Amino acid sequence: MKNKKIKQFLPLGLFAIVVTDIYLSGLLDFVSLEAIKEQRVYLAELVEQNPIATGIAFMGIYIATVALSLPIASLLTLLGGFLFGLVAGTLMIVVSATIGASIIFLIAKSAIGESLREKAGPFYNKVADNMRDNAIQYMFFTRLVPVVPFFIANILPALFNIKLRHFMMVTFVGIIPGTAVYVNIGQSLATIESLGDLVSPQILGAFTLLGLFALIPTFIKIIKSKHGKTKNH
Repeated sequence: MKNKKIKQFLPLGLFAIVVTDIYLSGLLDFVSLEAIKEQRVYLAELVEQNPIATGIAFMGIYIATVALSLPIASLLTLLGGFLFGLVAGTLMIVVSATIGASIIFLIAKSAIGESLREKAGPFYNKVADNMRDNAIQYMFFTRLVPVVPFFIANILPALFNIKLRHFMMVTFVGIIPGTAVYVNIGQSLATIESLGDLVSPQILGAFTLLGLFALIPTFIKIIKSKHGKTKNH
C-alpha cells in the first residue's frame, strides 16, 4: 500500500520540484515580451537556416511550458506566429499544447484524482456522474472561454476520471480558435506593446458565446430530466 502511494504521488512530487527550481532560478525573468521582440530577428534567421530543427525545438519548449504550467505560453504563441506563420504556427502550437496538457492531466489524474476518488463521498459521486455524462460539453466550454485558466482546465477533468482520449480530442479542437487568434497577432510581433491589449472585448464575447453553444446539449438534457421528474410527480 505504501509503495502504491509513493508511485502515485512521485510524478506530482517531481513536477513540484522542477517547477519550484525554475521559479527560484529566475529563468522566467528573462522571458518577456520585450526580450522576445529584441531577439526576433536572430530567431527568425535561425528558423530560416534550419526550419525543421528549430520547429522541433520550439515544440519541445512549448510542450514543457504547458506540462509545467509556466506562465509564458501566451508569449510563445505570439513568437510561434511570428516565426512559423498562421497555419504552421497554429498547428505546431495546438499539437504541442495538447501533448503538454495531457502530461499534466495524467499526473493530476494518477495522484490527486485517484486519491480524491478513494475518499469520495455522495456529493463527489453525484458531481462525477454529471461530469462523465456531459464531459465533452464541459471541457469544450473551458477550452473555448478564455476566462478559464488553461492550467485549471487541465486539472479539473483529471479529478473526475475523464478518459484521456476525450481530454486530448477536446483540447486539440477546443484551443484552435484562441490559438489562431494569438498566432495571427504574433505575425505583427514588433507592433505589440502589451499582452493585456491583445484580445478585444468583442473577441472575448465571441469565445464566450462559442462556449455557451457547447453547453446547449447539457442544458437540454437538464431541462428534459427536470421535466420528466415533474411529469412523474
